[in-house]
Amino acid sequence: MILQALTEYYRMLADSGKISPPGWSEVKVSFALCIGADGTLEQVVSVQTEQTKGRKTVLAPRPMMLPAPVKRSSGVAANFLCDNSSYLLGVDNKGKPQRTLECFQACKKLHEELLEGVDSPAAQAVLAFFRTWQPEQAASHPALSVCWEELMAGGNLVFRFDGAFVHQNMPVRQAWDDHYQTEEDGPQMVCLVTGNRGAVESVHPSIKNVQGAQSSGAALVSFNAPAFCSYGKEQNYNAPTSKYAAFAYTTALNHLLSDREHVYRMGDTTVVCWAKCGGDVYQNLMGWALFGAEPSYTLTDLQGALNNLCNGMAVDLDETRLDPDMEFYILGLSPNAARLSVRFFLRNSFGAFLRNAQAHQQRLEITKPTYDKFDTLPMWKLLDETVNQNSRDKSPAPNMAGEVLRSVLTNTHYPATLLNGVALRIRAEHRVTRGRAAILKAYYLKNIHPDVPKEVLTVSLNPDSTNVPYNLGRLFSILEAVQSSANPGINTTIKDKYFNSASATPAIVFPILLNLAQKHLKKLDAGLRTYYDKQITALLSKLGEVYPPRLNLPQQGSFQLGYYHQTQSRFEKKEEK
Repeated sequence: MILQALTEYYRMLADSGKISPPGWSEVKVSFALCIGADGTLEQVVSVQTEQTKGRKTVLAPRPMMLPAPVKRSSGVAANFLCDNSSYLLGVDNKGKPQRTLECFQACKKLHEELLEGVDSPAAQAVLAFFRTWQPEQAASHPALSVCWEELMAGGNLVFRFDGAFVHQNMPVRQAWDDHYQTEEDGPQMVCLVTGNRGAVESVHPSIKNVQGAQSSGAALVSFNAPAFCSYGKEQNYNAPTSKYAAFAYTTALNHLLSDREHVYRMGDTTVVCWAKCGGDVYQNLMGWALFGAEPSYTLTDLQGALNNLCNGMAVDLDETRLDPDMEFYILGLSPNAARLSVRFFLRNSFGAFLRNAQAHQQRLEITKPTYDKFDTLPMWKLLDETVNQNSRDKSPAPNMAGEVLRSVLTNTHYPATLLNGVALRIRAEHRVTRGRAAILKAYYLKNIHPDVPKEVLTVSLNPDSTNVPYNLGRLFSILEAVQSSANPGINTTIKDKYFNSASATPAIVFPILLNLAQKHLKKLDAGLRTYYDKQITALLSKLGEVYPPRLNLPQQGSFQLGYYHQTQSRFEKKEEK
């Protein structure tokens, strides 16, 4: 299903001219070898361009549309018209001169096979270069001495003849297209993607730009051990994919991953999304609604479009007609050595995904502090609430990111790992932040539990709730306020010492806290003492005479929500005054 969706996306992009045709792909190039008609290397020219990375402007390789490179593992395999110095010049600094010479000979053989009968001065110049070039004299060649260190670093090189790149020469391009279309070196099998019979690829092209994977690329489809194979088939013949389909799905996926504006990171998972019809507007709206991406349009336009699409109505945004019934795909990939793991692959209508995302945001809605600048909580912000921000590695648990996103987009139960992560951070830091309180509220609204009734899962304080754990949390917040009022500027409050034990074993802790509060109340003026006395008395009347000896994890969630609601209510009243 993943490969079919990506292949269809490639066809759509190819028909609109937005992506490379079969046999061609975008390659990053650093230098051009300028050659004469007799094959003489006249000059080496840098083709790098200035690019902004962070606050710096650096020189980076220039993307060019070139013949699709082969996938290398440990063997010798040459590329056409573009490769590193080992293949095009026969020199490198890897300390294996015999293998480097084999690379050059393989590259020479490939170019002689493809360009021998091509009637073009550019093609003949390349052939003359390979016939006359002597790798053993490269180190002393004057054209290479200027940029020798950069060449040894491994950047890609291309040929330039008579002021133009050789790969842009039409007869040369036609020679490559003919070679690519007629190359039938695999067994004849039925393609699992297209359903057509023909030669299948043994090794698929690499997927690049997945966070944590090898920079040279990783495989999405790969069989590398006998345990994964069957019926005597080797490598990717166990999942037969035609040459066209292998090129199409890898090119489409690399195209998606190269678009930084629409690639999202969640833990170790790299997420891309696309509509069946293509177009950036679908991606822009989903990125804003779910991943917290910077909006490309005004907030009013986005909210209006979101509401209409969730109600099943088509809308016009940025001169594009958005159809709520358009098929939409979301793919999550994680690194696994030289291969990729599919964390999730979700397919649904665009409107259904938006409805699920909006329902998730409604469950998260909770009163927020004035310093909090987030109108809604994006996915990455939620995951951050489960991580120790003082640790060196601030990545959430590897599986949790995919599980949470899948639950949101399919509108199913949230994973227990999300609740456990939040509970651990609250116990470790004694802090109930807006994000953590929102997660508790959303989790128990979706994962219904009898110990967490709906009366505590409100946006703001519910003073009418009779839930004992919820009111214990409220009482703890008031007792903390009493201590802070009696000791202005105090660094350590009862929250730092008693929060965990109060939420777990209230029968042991609260008598101590109430006794301590009486001493603090004596330090306050009459008006403030009466104000707090009334609040404490009102809550104690709801709690009864006996405190529960122990609270389970869901009841502790109610306690934490009560504490958060009461604390935010206190700050809101100060602002009103």
